Amino acid sequence: MDDRNVGFAQGIGSSDIGAFADHLAESLDRQMKIAFEPEERKSLRSFSSTEVAGLLRVSTSNLRNRHKDGSFPEVHTDTRGHRFYTAEEVDDLRNILSRTGKNADAYRPGRHDGDRLQVISIVNFKGGSSKTTTTIHLAQRYALRGYRVLVLDLDPQASLTTFFGFRPELEFADGGTIYDSLRYENQVPLSDVIQKTYFHNLDMVPAGLMLSEYETETANALANRVQPIFAERLTLALEEVDSDYDIVLIDCPPQLGFLTLTALAASTGLLVTVVPGMLDIASMSQFLKLASETIKAVEEAIGRRVNWDFVKFLITRYEPSDGPQTQMAGYLRSILAGQVMTEPMLKSTAISDAGMTQQTIYEVDPSQFVRKTIERALTSVNSVSDELEQTIQMAWGRR
Repeated sequence: MDDRNVGFAQGIGSSDIGAFADHLAESLDRQMKIAFEPEERKSLRSFSSTEVAGLLRVSTSNLRNRHKDGSFPEVHTDTRGHRFYTAEEVDDLRNILSRTGKNADAYRPGRHDGDRLQVISIVNFKGGSSKTTTTIHLAQRYALRGYRVLVLDLDPQASLTTFFGFRPELEFADGGTIYDSLRYENQVPLSDVIQKTYFHNLDMVPAGLMLSEYETETANALANRVQPIFAERLTLALEEVDSDYDIVLIDCPPQLGFLTLTALAASTGLLVTVVPGMLDIASMSQFLKLASETIKAVEEAIGRRVNWDFVKFLITRYEPSDGPQTQMAGYLRSILAGQVMTEPMLKSTAISDAGMTQQTIYEVDPSQFVRKTIERALTSVNSVSDELEQTIQMAWGRR
């Protein structure tokens, strides 16, 4: 018999699928170790003077002069005399500027006394809208800007967790994920599952396949009137670490189940990602309608209104040269007016190529890309991040 027909003759069972999974997991683990040798963990590159000046919102000449007069400590300099800074060193400069600069608050943009923790869910009903890509780039940009950032992976597929260099099916097979802090039995404090990352100012809470059990368990808990109900569980979990962070970003699964509803109820703001195509916009419309109706039921159950400081729509995977996309983006703006962010997240080969090695454009070596390509991607992501940052600042009563 032709070997190609063996599968059809004998059938493929669950054990075969399990074997496929094992082979893939082993291969991916090897690839991850190769990619991150010798540490076998991800690490963060250094940043040029131009990048650091942009992060600190000072001129490159100011940066250079502060080193010359000794008010800034020296950092690594290459053979051409160019300075390069670690993320920790950028933070050290920020501390110096906040003590000696004319507008100290500008260098420390995080929470002031009385500001509430900003919890922002990145959501969409449909996969492929760049939720995870958006989440990790925003998180890293805000960490570099001086905010204390926590990201939560609330998707059982754990793509965000993998992006941070973890192997969820291996490292968190027996626990250590957000599920442990949301489950209805033997619940653990959120601080017990927070992972320090290779990125300064940025912590994360991983996900894993066990998180999918939350959907079934929540249905049973509702039937048995278990308290606190799902809509309160993440809110209560975050209270324990409230003072440790300025911004929490939540990568939600691509469906409106109990996990997404748990995130929505705990959020102070929503960022809805949408690809500018008719099917994607129609899907988003269905998501918004269903979310509205479901949140009303949640409000009745918890006895309070679910209010957000803002709801913003981010156009993703945008190609300005694509006529139909431009038309759909304009259509979306005409319907939702000021709720649609001015800056779109451009479709970029730099972002895609970086993602192939589980990296972002803040992590990759810029010299490995065509200069115009990486600069275009950085300009797009930075512009989106800065616009949302202004929205966050406004929620705190500033600007």
